[in-house]
Amino acid sequence: MAGTQAAYAQIIDDSTKVLYGPRTTLQLYERDVLEGSYREQRVDTAIHNLHNERYWFQDTSFYQTLGNNGSAAKPLLFHLPVQIGARSGRYAFNRYAYDPHRINYFDTRSPYTHLHYVQGQRGEQVFEAQHARNITERWNVGIAYKLLAANRQIGASRTLRGDRLIDGQAVKFYTHYRSKNDRYDLFANFTHLNHEQVEFGGFNPLEGAQDSIFKSDFETVSIFLNQASSQEFRNNIHALQIFKLVDEDLKLYHAFDTRRQRVRYQDTGIQRIPDSEDNTTTPFFYDRTLFHPNITDDRSFYREVQNEFGVTGNSKYSFFRGYLKYRNALQEYDVLEFVKNENDSTTLRKQEQFSINQLFVGGQLRMHYENKAMLQVDGEFQMTNDYKVSGLIYFEGLQFMLSRVLRSPSFTEQRMMSNHFNWDNSNFQSSVTDYIQASYVGKLGGRQYLKLKGYYTNIKRYIFFNEQALPQQLTGNQRLLGAQLEHRIRFGAIHFDNTIAYTNTDEAEYMRIPEWLVNSKLYFQGSLFKEALFGQLGLELTMPTAYRADAYMPVTQQFHLQNGFMQPTYPVVDVFLNADIKTLNLFLKMAHVNDGLITPAYWATPRYPSMRRSFIFGIKWMFFD
Repeated sequence: MAGTQAAYAQIIDDSTKVLYGPRTTLQLYERDVLEGSYREQRVDTAIHNLHNERYWFQDTSFYQTLGNNGSAAKPLLFHLPVQIGARSGRYAFNRYAYDPHRINYFDTRSPYTHLHYVQGQRGEQVFEAQHARNITERWNVGIAYKLLAANRQIGASRTLRGDRLIDGQAVKFYTHYRSKNDRYDLFANFTHLNHEQVEFGGFNPLEGAQDSIFKSDFETVSIFLNQASSQEFRNNIHALQIFKLVDEDLKLYHAFDTRRQRVRYQDTGIQRIPDSEDNTTTPFFYDRTLFHPNITDDRSFYREVQNEFGVTGNSKYSFFRGYLKYRNALQEYDVLEFVKNENDSTTLRKQEQFSINQLFVGGQLRMHYENKAMLQVDGEFQMTNDYKVSGLIYFEGLQFMLSRVLRSPSFTEQRMMSNHFNWDNSNFQSSVTDYIQASYVGKLGGRQYLKLKGYYTNIKRYIFFNEQALPQQLTGNQRLLGAQLEHRIRFGAIHFDNTIAYTNTDEAEYMRIPEWLVNSKLYFQGSLFKEALFGQLGLELTMPTAYRADAYMPVTQQFHLQNGFMQPTYPVVDVFLNADIKTLNLFLKMAHVNDGLITPAYWATPRYPSMRRSFIFGIKWMFFD
């Protein structure tokens, strides 16, 4: 509790005037407490990356999207899978949901309120309000609300929603309690997501070449879908209880999680075209209709309940953890079916569900010496099937990691029932991912920072979605070789930050990742406008090299393989101003300032153009009383 005591000491100055601010508003994470570190950190008031869209959400990874803020997204670079066992397989909107396991809890000496607002010229909008306060010295509660919105870029408005493409709301309520004798901690939160995306299927290439859209009025071009939408609801409840038996040497804990995910895809006016050969009609966008010829109303429900019981221990030089985990998962499908009898016809709802119970055992052992050296091994085993194991060695900035993950297909990869897809892949086997990584993190002198990593990945029995948007499993291997460099250097007030990622997919033809991804930022940092404020003024470039980016299937919310379009090499340049005015941070940005200045045109996803030039501004305002 040393951090807390220090914070209390800073509240009162020499004149006994009460002062509240970032030093008296601290935050902590449940994982730190579980591992024996009650490490409270100051609230982040920095303006670094304030303008960058990647930092408006919890995950700062590079993503492939459908062009608009809040649209379906998938990581652009390879990520090692972390969850084994039963899982939904619907991840398109993960980026915009609060993660119940990464909530930052607070310890405040006064009520703390945080407002974050972003508004773009083309309808981009992000709003988040958060409030936290201590009820007692040892009990804090907080609540946050987040709103996402975006307007459509292409196609005329033909629905009651007008130009609105994205409507998203997220909520989190959280609390942390620590007992007077410091032997018991409770972390609990409730998170909710309601995210809706109007589906238009992208630009219709029947009008000509892909780049022709950039030579015409975006609002007049033809789109595939006019009355389709996706909607996703998520509710999560998470609670972690930690009880000290022998101080930090021996602790018991229990974690409870329940998750509900409802996904609905609707198309109330399926377009059909005549087939002159047999006097029938076929769907315009979809390959087929299976249950209803004119209306799609697909519903998917995933429920998961999980209990984890474990023991941990922490000392000056070691940490251990062991646990048992029990998970019950259920998947349900519900589709609208058209039934035609001899005398009449009707619509019914066809349903199907299946469930599974799984038991896991896992643990971790870590030996460490201060912050200089560490040896760690950990693993998790699902009884009779999946497992993940890894080992890590760290010494003075150098790190080596070896990992293997064997995991079964997701529920979506195994089974799908909808008006346009109906598959049963009960014959799919578990895939195996072997991962080796070496990295270095450190400072070079007083002006440079360097982070360098290289990795090799081999995936056996890789599962992906093919050109027909159907899941497919390979019998061979997919091999990736990659490296990533993060480098920052400062010349007085001039800063130059670079991230360069290289991925070799010569032996992974079914994994589509740009060979090179460059993100560079050059900016001045210091006092601006005759020292009226502190800020950053600069430009940022993001450029993936040419590759065959995955297409998107709105029915299943899956990105899938395509071989008909090569995403060209194209730099996106933003000009920005970030400023710090006491407890108010703000930014002004001209996004994609080079729009229309160079060719070829830029596509976020095949048939989905990226955002055009747009002026965006935002504020982050913090109140400490």
